[in-house]
Amino acid sequence: MKLPVHVRWRSTALSLLLFVATAALQGDVVGPLPLWPGTAPGDTGALGEEKDTTKPTDNLVAGRRVIRLGHVSQPTITLYRPPATNHTGAAVLVCPGGGYHILAWDLEGTEVCEWLNSLGVTGVLLKYRVPKRDGREAHAAPLQDAQRALGLLRHRAAEFDLDPRRLGVMGFSAGAHLSAALSTQFRERTYPLVDEADATSCRPDFVALIYPAYLTLKDETDRLNPNLPVTTNTPPTFITITQDDPVRAENALYYALFLKQANVPTELHLYPTGGHGYGLRRTEQTVTTWPDRMADWMKANGWLNPKN
Repeated sequence: MKLPVHVRWRSTALSLLLFVATAALQGDVVGPLPLWPGTAPGDTGALGEEKDTTKPTDNLVAGRRVIRLGHVSQPTITLYRPPATNHTGAAVLVCPGGGYHILAWDLEGTEVCEWLNSLGVTGVLLKYRVPKRDGREAHAAPLQDAQRALGLLRHRAAEFDLDPRRLGVMGFSAGAHLSAALSTQFRERTYPLVDEADATSCRPDFVALIYPAYLTLKDETDRLNPNLPVTTNTPPTFITITQDDPVRAENALYYALFLKQANVPTELHLYPTGGHGYGLRRTEQTVTTWPDRMADWMKANGWLNPKN
């Protein structure tokens, strides 16, 4: 049966309103955007097919599988924007972990961006190069990617509708080490400058380190890793770890002490149990409430204030 024109118009208008309302509630995704105009610095080409390397025998987290993305040669950023109704203008560069061998893509990446969206924050997922390049330190290529990503975000802040004074970084495990490296090595780029974005500061305004690795020396956990030169200009830092973490709690405890000695505002949460690699997936372990603590920290420091 053919509907009258006024009924069809109302139906079309309603569909349009529902579409706009849904888009406003869900936000949108921008990207992936390539970080480099050509081959990334120091690379000679792809190291293999980029793919999920997870095997059926790999451990589950909170009863769910994890995407373990491997052979990344083309680094990108993808912006997950919050709904327009609670967009704050703040953004966080998200660095998944994986021992600088793979990227825990959903557990420590996309799921984190979705959580940030619930706070009104744009999650910017960094796909950095893994595994380690021969002849280079494990974090060398990823740090280039992180510096480039933060500089691009700040340079294009107006285009992305972001506040250039509220751009943070957070990472998990090896990604936390990468975040710490970015927060302490921002004065000079570790690669030849490409364009105007590389003339823009890549210093994050705040840092979150979730079950971090490699912050101190492996056999001397009371000594700071030399590639993390903490100073009074290191950004405010949030840290979460457990006493039974196999990378050892001292790794985070001593790093927090070095931050304190440099008068860097620091918030540290030490939980008794929970191990390593839980992401944001809630279980009976109290440590999995850490996102609530981080949200409190961000709110207290003004990074969740409404957009001006």
